[in-house]
Amino acid sequence: MHPIVKPALRRGWRDLNTVQFGMTPAHAMVLGPMDTATGSFLELLDGTRGMPLLREQGREMGLPDGHVDGLVDRLAGSGLVDDTTGGGPAADALRKRKEVMDRLRPDLASLSLVAREPGGAVGRLAARRRLRVQVRGAGRVGAVLAALLAGAGVGEVEVRDVGRVEPWDVAPGGLAVESIGERREDAARRAVRRAAPDRPPRVPARRGAGEDTRGVSLVVLAPRDGLAVHAPDPLSAEGLISSGTPHLYAGVVEATGVVGPLVLPGETGCAGCLDQWRTDVDPAWPRLVAQWRSGRQRKVAACDLALAAAVAGLAASHALSFLDGDQPVGAGTRWEASLPGCVWRATPVRAHPACSCGTARKTNGEGTPEDGEAHETMAGRQPHAAQLAGTWRAHV
Repeated sequence: MHPIVKPALRRGWRDLNTVQFGMTPAHAMVLGPMDTATGSFLELLDGTRGMPLLREQGREMGLPDGHVDGLVDRLAGSGLVDDTTGGGPAADALRKRKEVMDRLRPDLASLSLVAREPGGAVGRLAARRRLRVQVRGAGRVGAVLAALLAGAGVGEVEVRDVGRVEPWDVAPGGLAVESIGERREDAARRAVRRAAPDRPPRVPARRGAGEDTRGVSLVVLAPRDGLAVHAPDPLSAEGLISSGTPHLYAGVVEATGVVGPLVLPGETGCAGCLDQWRTDVDPAWPRLVAQWRSGRQRKVAACDLALAAAVAGLAASHALSFLDGDQPVGAGTRWEASLPGCVWRATPVRAHPACSCGTARKTNGEGTPEDGEAHETMAGRQPHAAQLAGTWRAHV
């Protein structure tokens, strides 16, 4: 072990005997009391020395036997120490790829604040390179989201879509203006490669394998038509549910960004559950959805560029958290933000007893919403009748 005090945390002395690591409440920690010699010894924890050398230099500084090991153990137990040689064989192989490590250094520093154990950050980064994610949709949200995942170290990011790039598909970090008129899948593949030119070699996709999810850790559904995120068709996710494939919804509809739910089949509510709850609350819901789906699709959707970027960023963050093995905060939750305020609101999507996914039965009915909560949570905050009437009169 070559311990290093996590460089991502700024250090400051609160007084002569107390040191604070970090600035933000989420990750800051105060350590004390600390004598002068121990405070000076902290400077030696820079990742260049192994424990034998640190013990020897500690003795030279007048620290008693066992003090160095106790200090390092204490710091490690507090999540303040990393190991520049830890993480296992995959991490060792990654460290040899200097161009990769240099590009991912900010991500590594961020992971060091989440992964408390020494060597955990580089271990997670190495694990990302072995993962495969499929993004379905290559519009303003999907293409940017795919590039973000690839740029953050996910080894294989596969984008699926049809048709050719239109001018309104172009977005910074996503499809380039030079790709207008090209096949969306080809243009998205190049955007992903630009974001991570040092990724492992891509496994060629088999023809007709668009729905094949074998070996896929996560599918992100980011359709260009925001209706498929606002009111996702349960039938379109049947294959994902039956195969047990985790999937996440993300998109923009009528100047409203939507992220979630992250569906863990058999554990959380799915698109079918969302549809069932909405129908329970609003009997007109199925009739409305049928009209929306059968009506003429608008060629250009109301998809603000900044809002699309925010959706792609939040969805990528939720996806990476899940892929890294953290508690999936987005599981069974739907996040929405509407312009002009762009304030994110989280509402649960609980398992419905009547949904064919069967999750409610597996979870012993824990998916039932509390009394009085269903309207706000499941109906998607439908407009109040008086508000609709007032708006109609104003427009007339």
